Amino acid sequence: MRLRGISRNVVALGGASFFTDVASEMLYPVIPLFLVNTLGASPALLGMIEGLAEAVSTGLRWVGGVWSDRTGRRKPFVFLGYSVSAISKPIMGLAAYAIGWPLFLVGRCSDRFGKSIRTAARDALIADSTAPEYRGLAFGFHRAVDTCGAIVGPVITLAILAVAPGLPLAWLFLLAFIPGIASSLVVVASVRDIPQVRPGGADARPFRLSGYPTGFWHLLAGLAVFSLGNSSDSFLILRSKEVGLSFTQIIAVYILFSLVYALAAAPCGRLSDRIGRRPLVICGLGTYAVVYAGFAYSRSPLAPWILFAVYGLYQALSEGVTKAMISDFVPPERRAGAIGLFAAVTGLGQLVASLLAGGLWEMRVANGRLMPSFLLGVVCALAAIPLIAYRPRPRPRQ
Repeated sequence: MRLRGISRNVVALGGASFFTDVASEMLYPVIPLFLVNTLGASPALLGMIEGLAEAVSTGLRWVGGVWSDRTGRRKPFVFLGYSVSAISKPIMGLAAYAIGWPLFLVGRCSDRFGKSIRTAARDALIADSTAPEYRGLAFGFHRAVDTCGAIVGPVITLAILAVAPGLPLAWLFLLAFIPGIASSLVVVASVRDIPQVRPGGADARPFRLSGYPTGFWHLLAGLAVFSLGNSSDSFLILRSKEVGLSFTQIIAVYILFSLVYALAAAPCGRLSDRIGRRPLVICGLGTYAVVYAGFAYSRSPLAPWILFAVYGLYQALSEGVTKAMISDFVPPERRAGAIGLFAAVTGLGQLVASLLAGGLWEMRVANGRLMPSFLLGVVCALAAIPLIAYRPRPRPRQ
């Protein structure tokens, strides 16, 4: 049965994202433990690696988005991005046997480089394939299918470790290549490109910043402020281990986060079609502040279960809705570049946030009760709300 407002392209792109998320999320809960326990990295080095990898991912999405707009094509960028990410998984695992964390850094950055190539073009293709009145639903549907992969991936990891409890963590990186390459095959077989009119005149200049509407810049400014406190989720995993969760429990709590995200993404996207995007993005920032305040204060083993579930709701309220909001602001021929620019700006902020979180990790304030590494996220989320809530008045036509 076909879901109203969801095109075949959106379904196919959701399938590709599902497989690559199975591969990525088989590993994501493992990465902090693999780096710290197997490769001997410190929390500060973890922050540097994750921050740099995310900076590569998001900082180059603008380049990928602009070139997608310049060529008027989306599918080649999507295919290449998924393929690069698939090949990067075994490279990270080989770090346990040769070179160590520097090789892991190469693999992690190339994995994120693949994401930088595909994401803006993929999101622009979702918007291109969807009527405006269903755009929030389409992005929410895509995030839901994508996040189902984030549920299946850790389940596969748990099953593998249950069958082979002594299996080195490095082998999980090798096995993740299989679902990773499946995403590329789905793109080749099922995704139909929608060529765009190439911009001409002044718009033909690469990396041109002028011409985006005022509303886009206000949204970008607010999300840039927020990103300065939006450190890598790896620190949430490390904190969960600190308060007493076992390796298996950490994977289980991450599955809970993904389950809440998957169930809420499409309804939140559809709600944004009806009441507007801005209220949901603002609600998402408030939810984020609550989650990080909880991680900054709580030392109970029960806390991560509650906080990760609420964190899944934050993702549903903000991730797809933000991309739909950008797509509403920007014309189709510049859409991938706008989404890429948003990712570049917020990615640089996340690099700063991850470096700060790693540097502040051992610090405690208020008689040891609060962690500044998480309090920074609370402050930045709350500071971003008035910037996003502000609605600039349209200029009168001359």
